Amino acid sequence: MSQILPKSQKLYDLTINWQTENTNHLLSQSTNFLVHYGFTHSPFGKALVMGTKQGICGIAFADQLGDEETLRDMIQRWPRATFTHNEELILKLSSPIFDFSGKTQLQVIGSPFQIKVWEALLQIQAGQVVTYSEVATAINEPSSVRAVATAIGRNPISFLIPCHRVIQKSGSLGGYHWGLSIKNHILNFENERSRNPIG
Repeated sequence: MSQILPKSQKLYDLTINWQTENTNHLLSQSTNFLVHYGFTHSPFGKALVMGTKQGICGIAFADQLGDEETLRDMIQRWPRATFTHNEELILKLSSPIFDFSGKTQLQVIGSPFQIKVWEALLQIQAGQVVTYSEVATAINEPSSVRAVATAIGRNPISFLIPCHRVIQKSGSLGGYHWGLSIKNHILNFENERSRNPIG
């Protein structure tokens, strides 16, 4: 049965609403699962944004890998979906995200375990960081740190599902699928915004 859990959170003046969907159930029930995509500018470089009729389902950053490789990477996550280029729709969907105002709707698509990890990430406040083991403990899977790290690395909605807020116990940044320079940029941006919410 599809797991649908409507929830919401605030990021500055942006309200994030989301629902979760089990990947296998969603794609097995539909041979016409349509994903729109397009590239846009963000405070963290060029971004690939993907969306369905339910909302944003993917955000990736393209500066390190390039447009083609970034798109290929995201498309292979949902192999039975149909993808269509739609810059106009994506601009409309992504404007509230990078303006940090208004509302945005997410369709979070993954396995039950991935969804559990990603929802834990959504509880980490901007300006804060946690370790991989702390995320594992938060989902009551303290011995599954490696599986948790893998799920974090497969997060399809970068920035809004804040996998960038997870670091190593040593304090080093650890990994980031779209490049450590982007992870560092986002963390610095959030630290600054958290200290100076008006400016």
